Amino acid sequence: MMTKSIKYTILSVVACSMLVSCSNYLDVNLQGNQLTMEETFSKRATAERYLAHVYSYLSTGFDILNGDYSVVSRSDEALLSYTYGAWNNFRQGAFGVSSNDYHIWASRYQGISQATIFMDNILNVEDLSAEQKVIMKAEARFLRAYYYFTLLRQYGPVYVWGDQMPDQFIDAETVDRHTVEQNVDFILSEYDKAIWDLPEQRTSTSEYGRITKGTAMAAKAELLLYAARPLFNGCALYRGEMMNLYGDYLFPQTPDPNKWDLAAKAAKEVIDLKMYDLYNYPGVVDPFEKAMRSYMGVFFEKWNNEVIWGKWASATEYGGFYQRALPRTSRLLGGGNSGTGASLKLVDTYPMASTGRYPVTGYDGVRPIVDRLSGYEATGFTDNWTHPLDKFATFKAHNSLKGRDARFYTSVLANGMYWIENSFQGTIQLTFFNGGTASYYSSQECLKSGFLWRRFSDPGADVGKYAYGNIVWPYYRLAEIYLNYAEACNEKPDRDEAEALKYMNLVRARSGLNKIEEAYPEVIGNQTLLRELLRKERMVELAFEGKRYYDVRTWMIAEQEFNYRPHTLNLAATNYEDSWERVDDMFEPGRLVFEPKHYFLPIHENQQAEMRNITQNYGW
Repeated sequence: MMTKSIKYTILSVVACSMLVSCSNYLDVNLQGNQLTMEETFSKRATAERYLAHVYSYLSTGFDILNGDYSVVSRSDEALLSYTYGAWNNFRQGAFGVSSNDYHIWASRYQGISQATIFMDNILNVEDLSAEQKVIMKAEARFLRAYYYFTLLRQYGPVYVWGDQMPDQFIDAETVDRHTVEQNVDFILSEYDKAIWDLPEQRTSTSEYGRITKGTAMAAKAELLLYAARPLFNGCALYRGEMMNLYGDYLFPQTPDPNKWDLAAKAAKEVIDLKMYDLYNYPGVVDPFEKAMRSYMGVFFEKWNNEVIWGKWASATEYGGFYQRALPRTSRLLGGGNSGTGASLKLVDTYPMASTGRYPVTGYDGVRPIVDRLSGYEATGFTDNWTHPLDKFATFKAHNSLKGRDARFYTSVLANGMYWIENSFQGTIQLTFFNGGTASYYSSQECLKSGFLWRRFSDPGADVGKYAYGNIVWPYYRLAEIYLNYAEACNEKPDRDEAEALKYMNLVRARSGLNKIEEAYPEVIGNQTLLRELLRKERMVELAFEGKRYYDVRTWMIAEQEFNYRPHTLNLAATNYEDSWERVDDMFEPGRLVFEPKHYFLPIHENQQAEMRNITQNYGW
C-alpha cells in the first residue's frame, strides 16, 4: 500500500509535459507504425505488437564490456584484458553524475510508460477473449514492476508513477524519489496482482519466454531477498542520510530482521509450485560426467525444466560474447579477442570434488592460503593428465587443476588445456605463455588471467567458424531459488538451519558434491560460517550469470571484495612451467576500486536538470 506522500505526488507530479528532456518517455516507436492509439488497440495483431514493444525494454544482448551484461566484467568474478570500454572506468571508480555509460533511467521509464499505456487500452481490443486480455494486461503489469526493480537495484529507490497515466503537468520543483519501502511495496503489489492473473505455463513454443506465474513469483522472491539484505535494510551507511522533499529518509534507518521471513516464504512458494526441477543430463552412467553434463545442460538444453524465465539468445546476438572468449591466434580458431577470462578469485573458489571443501581461504600477497583439509595442491605438475570431459589428449597439468568440482571443468579453460570437447578445428592445445600456442603479448585483446571462460561455448557448435548456435538465457532458474531460500532460512529470526542445509545441498548434489555439513562438520550451529559458505556456493553456481555484481553490493561486502589488485598467472613467462607463477602486475587495467558511494550509481545530471530538487545518492 502506498503512503500518503506517494499518493499525493502521483496525483500532482507524474507527467513530463513541461520537461523537454524527458518527453521521450512518452514516445511509442513500433517500427514506423503510424496507427493512432485507437487503431492500435482495435485489433489483436497490433495490440500484440505493442506488447512485444513493452517486452523490448528488457535487458538484451551480451555485450560484456558496454551493455547490461557488463555487470559480469565490473565484478570480481571476471578478469577481462581490455583496457578500453566503460566497464573499466567503473571498475576503477572513474565515473560520476555526467557518465552516460550504463545509465538506464530514461529507457526504463520509457518501458514503464509504455506498459501503463498498454494496460489502460488492452480491454478495447475486440478480437481477443476476455481471458487473453487479462493475461496480456498481467504481462504488462509485471514488466512495469520489473523495470522499477531494475532501477531500484541500480540507483536505489526512484520516483513511482503507479497507475497514473503520464498526461499531467509536472512541477519540477516538487518531484523527488520515494522511499525504499514505497518502491518495494509498489513492486510487490504489482507482482502479486500479476501472479493472480498469469498462466502457470506456456504450452506453445512461440510463447516461450513470455511471463508466467512462476516468473512473477521468482521475481518477487528476488526482490524480497534484496530488501532483506543489509544494503536495503537499515545499513549504518545511510542512517541520517538522504531525506527526500516529503520528509522521509529514502532508506530504512534500522534493520528489520523479519524481512528475511518474507524472503524465505516467497522463495519457498516458488519451490512449492513443483513445476521446476534441477536439470539432470539423461543417459550417462558415470556420476562425474553426469554432473558435468547436467551443469552444461542448464544453458544448452533449450527450455529445460530448470528455467523459470528465459529468453532466446540468437547466434547474432550471442556471437559477440563467443568471439571475446575465443583463442586469439590464426593458428588456432581463426581469431577472436580472447580477452574474456575468469578471475583467479573465482577459479580458487570452485570446491574440491572429493572433500567438497572450498580450497582457498584467503591470500598472503599473491600466494593462496590453502585449506589443508580440502585436498587442493597449489604447486607442482602432473604429467599425462586427462581432462575429465575433454578426453582427446593428455597434457602436463598444474596440480591446482586436479580433483575440482564438476562445474570447474565445464566453466574454465585453463592454461595447458585443450579447446573444448569437439574437434571441428582439430585437437588444439592452448598455452598462454609468451611463445605458447595462444601467446601473451602486448595486445589488450589477449587473455591475461590464464583462465579463458568456456561455460557458454556450446561443444556442439563449430565456434571456430563463427557458428555459435542458440542458447536460452535464464533470467531465473531453480538453483538460484534454492540458494535464495537457503540464505533466507539461515538469516531469519527463527533460523531454520535444516532447511538452509537441505536446499544448499540439493544444488551441490547436482554437481556431485557431498553435503556441506559433511565437508564442514563445524558448520552445524554456526550461522556465520554457513553464510560464508552459501556465498561461495552462489559465486560458483551462478558464475557469469550477472548475479555476483548485485549480490556483493546488497550484502554490503563490496568494499572488501572489490578493492584489490587482481592476481593473474605470469603469462609473460617464456615457458609453460613458469607461466603458472602468480603475479599481481600483469593485469593492464589495474586494480579494482570501490568506495562507499559506489554501492549505487549517482542520479545523473540529466535527471537533476529535469527534477531540480531530486535527492542525490550518498557520496555524490
